[in-house]
Amino acid sequence: MKIVIKILIVAAALWVATEFVSGITVSGRTATMNVLTLIAVAIIFGVVNAVLKPIIKTIGCAFYILTLGLFALIVNAALMLLTSWIAEQLTLPFHVADFWAALWGAIVVGVVSWVLDLIIPD
Repeated sequence: MKIVIKILIVAAALWVATEFVSGITVSGRTATMNVLTLIAVAIIFGVVNAVLKPIIKTIGCAFYILTLGLFALIVNAALMLLTSWIAEQLTLPFHVADFWAALWGAIVVGVVSWVLDLIIPD
């Protein structure tokens, strides 16, 4: 049950990112299709983060220390772009236009996920 709640939280955060960041779009025909797309993208985003983020943190430890953690923003943007690419390969109508959209989208998704995690109990 906890994993389903987490997926729904990330899907909601991705929806907020599509509303506030101009370079992130979900182009489904209906609202139901958009919801299903966001849930699928949330699953992809979760898998990408679970698999790659620990590896990147281990390899890029020095960059995290040198930039006082700001390197995490670049990593999160890159993971958002990778999620967009994977979604396009799976023919999901989710697209992140460029690095700056990915950067702002990653910030929005991170903040909204954090706030929703605080509000919704596990």
